[in-house]
Amino acid sequence: MNRRVVIAVVVAGCGQDVDPPWQLDHDRVMAVRITPPRIASGEVAEVDALIGRKAQPPTVVDPDTAEVVSPTRLAGVLGRRSTRWTVTAPGDDQLDPARRELGLAPGAPVPLRLRVRFAETRLVGLKIVWLGEHAENPVIDPVTIDGMDGLAASQLSVAVGVDIPLSVDFDDSYNINWLTSCGTMHDFDLAKAHLRVEPTDPQSGSLAIVVHDVLGGVDWHVWPITAK
Repeated sequence: MNRRVVIAVVVAGCGQDVDPPWQLDHDRVMAVRITPPRIASGEVAEVDALIGRKAQPPTVVDPDTAEVVSPTRLAGVLGRRSTRWTVTAPGDDQLDPARRELGLAPGAPVPLRLRVRFAETRLVGLKIVWLGEHAENPVIDPVTIDGMDGLAASQLSVAVGVDIPLSVDFDDSYNINWLTSCGTMHDFDLAKAHLRVEPTDPQSGSLAIVVHDVLGGVDWHVWPITAK
């Protein structure tokens, strides 16, 4: 299975270093979420994103700007309500011409491709929302961290110099990414991973998990973490 990961490139001096894909300590769009990710005619979906920041914990933010990349004939389904960008699924009178334009079968869901921007960080994200059928985002539950219920913890404290097992109950059809700014992540793109914090590593930061499903849905969870 091909794993979709984001690799940030940091240029320092006259050389170039590549951060490992699980490293949280840089600016990045970790995930763009549409809720729900697939919407039937008349339904409305909201857009937000999980943004990673250098030396800061990840935050959930609303895009500053958003635009329809394709099909442009459906640009009018994107709008803004207060601070939230939304997508409203049109009826078949608008979806059928888009299906013909894209070579899709009658009644097939239509992929609406969005580009979103975040002014403060100058980051850009791309996302597809599917029009013409309904589906919900996946739910990360249960998640186990060091043998305990991860969702019951508002913050994590882990031991130094030992492997901390992490697990979620998803099969290989899901794209899973464990990320951290505290210690080193091992098997970051598997349902069962582990974190190890050595004495020379940063002793505090954030731990996150981001899960995508095959229908375009996404869920995430973030914890502050300290090693002792």
